[in-house]
Amino acid sequence: MAALDRAARHWQAGIMRWLNLCLLVLFPIAWFAPLMRAALLPIFGMDEISVITGLQSLWQSDAVLALLVTFLAVFAPYAKVIGLALVQFGLLAPRVMPALHVLGKLAMADVFLVALYIVLAKGFGMVTVETAWGLYLFSACILTSLFLGWRQPH
Repeated sequence: MAALDRAARHWQAGIMRWLNLCLLVLFPIAWFAPLMRAALLPIFGMDEISVITGLQSLWQSDAVLALLVTFLAVFAPYAKVIGLALVQFGLLAPRVMPALHVLGKLAMADVFLVALYIVLAKGFGMVTVETAWGLYLFSACILTSLFLGWRQPH
């Protein structure tokens, strides 16, 4: 029975490692994927907005806010995934897990910001906003990262 339990834990750990390594590929895709399409009036063409295009716009208008959003949207989730992978492969001490949990919580803040932007934009009568597949991919990456961090033993 103990051997069966050990085999199940080993299989589960392998799946968790694989999912975490997938995030190393999926996060950059999500950053460039369209989060939403927006237009000033419905009769004009829709512009696709991604994390990267949003950051480019922010850097031109407000560098401090751009730095904060870059940290929340790019650095925090990716650093957490890399840190978790290092812990899972025994290359980093498990005592860093509390710091990785904090990074995961910070990363969730950017999903809230995107949702807030969509709600604000839809509130203006002359703006048309449609969510795109990248929003779901980006949200899934963040939520998967949170789940993997939560399931990682301390």
